[in-house]
Amino acid sequence: MARNWLFRSLALRHAIKNTVRPIFFNAHHRFLSLPSKPSLFATAIASSQLSLLPSFHHSRSLSSAAGPSDVVLVNSEEEFNNILTKVQDNSLHAIFYFTAVWCGPCRFISPIVGELSKKYPDVTTYKIDIDQEAIQGTLGKLQITSVPTLHFFQNGKKADVLVGADVARLTNITEKLFKKD
Repeated sequence: MARNWLFRSLALRHAIKNTVRPIFFNAHHRFLSLPSKPSLFATAIASSQLSLLPSFHHSRSLSSAAGPSDVVLVNSEEEFNNILTKVQDNSLHAIFYFTAVWCGPCRFISPIVGELSKKYPDVTTYKIDIDQEAIQGTLGKLQITSVPTLHFFQNGKKADVLVGADVARLTNITEKLFKKD
């Protein structure tokens, strides 16, 4: 069974990589080629088979998608350091959101971060794409090893850190730190 699955997955991966039509296998391990015009059913089977395959590489964009207008994009280490100094010196509220374009949990939590930035306008949210070469030194200093990671600053001091896409915890931390009584 495992051997059969492995053989099928390798054949499909080869077909995709070489942009040829994928082949299917019946229960007796006979090759079944797709017709010259694949039916909707055959296409659906091929795509469902592909979604079950483990991925060994990621395809990603080189730049981060623009976030909501209430979120400030940070594009360099110098810019990050200036913002952090300003937040600390002026005792400001801020959230630093470390993310990546290829990260599924980041894409999941990004709209929630955007909504919270609108809900709490006195808290500035800064979005940092970890794939930017100009920010790599900062990531090491801050020990950012996973994304999404959010650093919460209350009155200029780091008050909490959230690693992962835990929406309930994100909401709770934000309300606890920044809700006006």
